[in-house]
Amino acid sequence: MSSLPPHLPPHLSLLSALAGAALKAGEVILRIRAESLAGGGMASAQKSDESPVTAADLAAEELLRAELARLLPGVPVIAEEAVAQGRGEAPAETFLLVDPLDGTREFIGASGEFTVNIGLVEAGVPSFGIVLAPAVNKLYAGATTAAGAGAFLGGRDADPGSWTPIRCRPMPHTGLIAVASRSHLDPETTAFLAGLDIAESISCGSALKFGLVAEGRADLYPRFGTVCEWDVAAGHAVVRAAGGSVCRTDGGALPYARTEADYRVHGFITRGAGT
Repeated sequence: MSSLPPHLPPHLSLLSALAGAALKAGEVILRIRAESLAGGGMASAQKSDESPVTAADLAAEELLRAELARLLPGVPVIAEEAVAQGRGEAPAETFLLVDPLDGTREFIGASGEFTVNIGLVEAGVPSFGIVLAPAVNKLYAGATTAAGAGAFLGGRDADPGSWTPIRCRPMPHTGLIAVASRSHLDPETTAFLAGLDIAESISCGSALKFGLVAEGRADLYPRFGTVCEWDVAAGHAVVRAAGGSVCRTDGGALPYARTEADYRVHGFITRGAGT
């Protein structure tokens, strides 16, 4: 049986519950980080795709899988580390995409730009999203449903009453503010940005980039390299709820779990309002 906070509209109740799960995972990540740094450094292993994985990734994912199974029983959880180990669940009409520690390179490098990402996909579209950056005390939450919608910025509290509503700013015709990856800036993204009137460029790690667009601090977040759906779904849901959009680089809809068994996303563009 699910366990959702009472006395809230349904969309806020689920957002609050998902935020609570993310906050618990964030506590685990910060504890392991502090212990590792006190012990002289962060140990990591390399996965088959050459990306790093740490004890924090694995512990946070284990916690999240248990929490989400309790909150949304029967809803498949597609989580990064389980998929990497060949233990991924099959998606359904409704399923969860989880990255327990997005920005592992930033985490290993002692940067605070790493996040816990939880996205709920319904009928191929991310409808709920939580992006938590525990080291910098930022929580982005967003939901789009027939019963209610909204995007919010919070801190270390799962109570929506403590959150601030956020919206994407209208896309200007000139003088765009762009945000791009600190660790994975590819030539295609650089070339795309070079063809636009960019007034300011921000470098940032993890799914925090989606949050900057959602709260109106950036207009554009392009990524032409290949990522995975769990890197995108939570931020997509937040940006969508804030009035923005996320699409493929050719303008089409992102095909969550519809076309590829490996959950790859071959580039996307995130834009603010009015697009």
